[in-house]
This record gives sequence, C-alpha cells and structure tokens, in this order.
Amino acid sequence: MTDAESAASAGAPARSQVNGLIPPNEAERLRAVRRYDILDTPPDGAFDRIAALAARIFEVPVATVTIVDEDRIWFKATHGVEVTQIGRDPGLCASAILIDAPTAIEDATLDPVALNNPLVRGEFGLRYYAAAPITTSDGYHLGTVNVIDRVPRQTTAEELTTLQDLASIVVDELELRLSAIREVRLERRRREEVQRSKGQVEEVARTLQQTLLPPRMPQVPGMELSAFYHAAPLQEVGGDFYDVFPLGGRRWAISIGDVSGKGVQAAALTSLARYALRGAAIQTSDPSMVMAALNETIVADQAGQEVPRYCTAVFCVIEQTESGSAQVRLANGGHPPAVVCRADGSIERLTESGPMLGWLPDSRYPTLETLLGPGDGLLFYTDGITDARRYGQRFGEGRLAAALADRPHNNAKSLVRWVRNLMNEFDPPGYDDVAVISVSIEPQTITQRQLTAVWSAGD
Repeated sequence: MTDAESAASAGAPARSQVNGLIPPNEAERLRAVRRYDILDTPPDGAFDRIAALAARIFEVPVATVTIVDEDRIWFKATHGVEVTQIGRDPGLCASAILIDAPTAIEDATLDPVALNNPLVRGEFGLRYYAAAPITTSDGYHLGTVNVIDRVPRQTTAEELTTLQDLASIVVDELELRLSAIREVRLERRRREEVQRSKGQVEEVARTLQQTLLPPRMPQVPGMELSAFYHAAPLQEVGGDFYDVFPLGGRRWAISIGDVSGKGVQAAALTSLARYALRGAAIQTSDPSMVMAALNETIVADQAGQEVPRYCTAVFCVIEQTESGSAQVRLANGGHPPAVVCRADGSIERLTESGPMLGWLPDSRYPTLETLLGPGDGLLFYTDGITDARRYGQRFGEGRLAAALADRPHNNAKSLVRWVRNLMNEFDPPGYDDVAVISVSIEPQTITQRQLTAVWSAGD
C-alpha cells in the first residue's frame, strides 16, 4: 500500500474494538445518503475546492470529503491522495459520524482507540486526524470533512469551528445539487406527460410558459435588474427565456436564450435548457464549461428527433467587487451579442460567439470578460428585436446599437423601457417572441461623511 492509499484509508480500529460503530439510526441515515444521489458521481470542482481549502487552512498534506455508505467509505473529493473508496471497517470516518460535533485526535500514539491502527504503527505514521460530520438539516450525518497529518499537533476550538463550517458548505452544495436534479426530473416528467396526453396539449403549454421565466427579479445591493418578456401574437407558447440566480458570495448568474420553433415541444426544450443551465452552474461557474454542458444536454435530448431543435443562449457570471464595480464573464452560443452601455454614453457589443447549442457535439465556447463600472449597464435580448421589421426593413443589431446610443438614461429599468418603446415602432401585425434583460451598476455617490472629510481637508 502506498502512502497515498494509506492516508486515504486512515482508519480507526476494527469494528470489534469500537462499541456502537454503527449509528442507532443507520437505516434512516442511509436513506438520507440515497436522497442526495451523490454516491459514485464524477469529481466536482466545488467539493474539490473544499478539500483543498481544508488542507491549506490546517497546513496538512491530506484532506478529504467522504460519504459513509453501508459497507464503504466513498470519497467525493480528495486532496493529497488518489482513491475512490475504501471499506467502511476499519475507518476513522465511520467513527466520526457517531459524534454530533467536530473531533480531533492530536496524537494517535496516545489515543487508546487509534493506537493499534496499522497507519499509526506502520510506515505511513499517522499522528493527527480531525473531522467534522456532514450533517443534514434533519440531523443525519452523511460523512465527514477531515484532515490528516503525520506529526502530532494541537487543535484550537476555532479550527474545529472552521472545519464544521466547511462541512456545512458541503451540505449547502449537496442541497443546491439536489434542487437542480429535482427540477430537471420534474421537467422531464412534464415533457413525458405532454407526449402521453395529446388531448391536453394547450393546457400543458400554458403551464410550461409560466416555467420559462423567473417569477420576479431579485433585489441585489449595488445593482439594478430589469426584464421584459413578450409572447408573439397567436402563439400559445414560445421558446424565449431568461433567468437570474445567485452563485454564492457576490456572484450572480444571468442567462437568456431562444429555442427554435414554437409550441409545446419548443417550450419543453426551453424548460430543459433553463434548468440544465442552473444544474451546470452548480458544478462550475466557468461560462464556457456551462455552455459546453448545455450543448451536450441538448444534443443528447434531440438525438433521434424527426425535426431536431436547437437553441441560442448567453450565460453570464457577474461578480461584484469591493470598489463598487462588477466583473463580467460570459459565453455566447449563437445568440445576439450582449451590449455594454457605458456611463459616458458609449456602446460596446460583445460579439465573439460559439456555435448554436444542440447543433454539434463537443462544441467549444469562448469566455468573454469585461468590467462594469459605476453607472454602466449591460443589456441582453433575443432576436425578436433584431429580426423585427420597421418601415419595411429588418431592424438589425446595427440599428439597435444606434438607437441605444441615444438612450436618455443608463440604469437597467431605463434600458429595458427604451427597448420596449422601440418595439412600438415595429411593423404590424406584431413581432416574434421577445425577451430582454438588463443589469446596471449603481453610480457612486459621495456620502455626507465623505463630503465633510473633503471640506475638512480643504480647511
């Protein structure tokens, strides 16, 4: 056994040496493990970062995120060791889930339970082990976040609290992942019901339309968000969508897209695309990877369809900075370009794009970056705007940019209102589905305290 393998199997004594190694609520605990559908899933950047962060904080060579299964310890994330699973008995993790609080063995050679463990007596020389249980909201211990070292060390109460905080972050990630899985499964069931119930197509279509958009814009300090959706006349349900959701910290995700065609099938794919974006964003906040994952989802979904559909979309991550600005990273899959509306009145179009989603497998999508300063705005829209006709001519992206150059204000609500007013000038009998969403950074204002400081400096 290598040192890495030994560290991964860092175990407590055999079952016979520890009374009550199996929790009294083991059956219920295992049902909680199954509930999250996490076992045997691929590596995940979010959990890998938690293991790496634990190792860095504790300055130890090995840290892992484990799930205790019925007869094994399965590793969701590892740092400093390469292993997927080990037997549950022996195992320190199996013992750690018996305790409701973080625990530490500061010198394994002095611990009556761990003293005879082969990793303590053997070549690896385990001396230190600390773990915090991964505890669900209903009180079940799924596994641990743990750290391992080859030298004895003391553990402070603050360090144990930090380890428990990391375990709580694991639970948060599991809940987000479970929520996304449930949403995707729900949408799949809805689509299956549509196929089985042809006589209820219109009613289902109206229900699907309501799921395409978030119920309301979130309130984000330092930013303003605004959106507008218009369904084309005589269409029961369309394929345009937009979404806004938090990614944690000061990061927010914005997506907008347009599925080809109309009707129930287009709406079903639209719902799938929206929730697949959310699910991918839980795994990674890299826009290019999120778009690539969405492309593979749509390619797989449309395989074998008599008339395959495709989708255009933009996925954007906005991260607020301490200075009051916001870093923007986005990827575009064949969608109309986002427009940056600067506080000085200038316009920038983010035109670089990858192919349409669902068109080709293994497509790649470049990530574009820009910085929104105080007073800047960012506008996304679907091609219902640019494909519309005004005075008999296609409106187009150039005319939209020219119209935006004359905008009276730069905040998100004003930008969306400006676009809506443009739509009133389009030729009858109406226009395609239209989705518009905008975000702006609040302009910096000098506070009374800052003004007083300026006056005092002048004196």
